[in-house]
Amino acid sequence: MGITDKVGQIVNSVQTGAKNASTSIFVLSLKWVTAFIVAITLSMVGQELISSGTLSFVLILVVVTFGLIKIMSSWSLGSVLIFDLICALVALLLRMYILIAP
Repeated sequence: MGITDKVGQIVNSVQTGAKNASTSIFVLSLKWVTAFIVAITLSMVGQELISSGTLSFVLILVVVTFGLIKIMSSWSLGSVLIFDLICALVALLLRMYILIAP
């Protein structure tokens, strides 16, 4: 086993590590974006329901965001994408209800 084989192994391990790191960073950022969008939506709804100010909005936003991040901590990329799809379908359903409701 020569030096070129060892260098090849090091390069392969660096490439594998970079691929795994970039994938995990993408999944983590997708989880944060998903949690923030759901949290801001629920915060707006909560703020309108209880007719309060900015403090309750921020409190609900932070609690829901970190709660969703805790729930999604063990999810894979596919699970997060399915959750996003379900959220988008529910949002379209609510939009349709608002447009049709008298």
